[in-house]
Amino acid sequence: MTLYDKVGGAPTFERLVHAFYEGVAADAELRALYPEEDLAPAERRLRMFLTQYFGGPTTYSQERGHPRLRMRHAPYPVTLDMRDRWMRHMLAALDTLDLPEAQAEQMRDYFLRAAHMLVNTPGATPPPPSLER
Repeated sequence: MTLYDKVGGAPTFERLVHAFYEGVAADAELRALYPEEDLAPAERRLRMFLTQYFGGPTTYSQERGHPRLRMRHAPYPVTLDMRDRWMRHMLAALDTLDLPEAQAEQMRDYFLRAAHMLVNTPGATPPPPSLER
């Protein structure tokens, strides 16, 4: 059984990503990184990506090809501050799901690694932030 299935499948990822983008919409600095006026397309893309990553349907790759996260984020200035803002909103969204700790920890670990990997500003290579909240 995949993590996608263990945490409740599509409804769980819909709630997670929607809660995340509610946080993004209220964060002017992070919101500025999203070029689209409407966040719904970004919400759909992230939901498809996370669904696929955690073992659900592969709709993301079918529609968009290989995820190539670093390449897709290269045009945007992902600073340490943006990484931390992204993490703050994603962790808050994750907390709304009330998942068993083992599954929540697996997801937190991935989000932290992915967010740190996407930092693309010169000299921004300190270790990832602590997950302590």
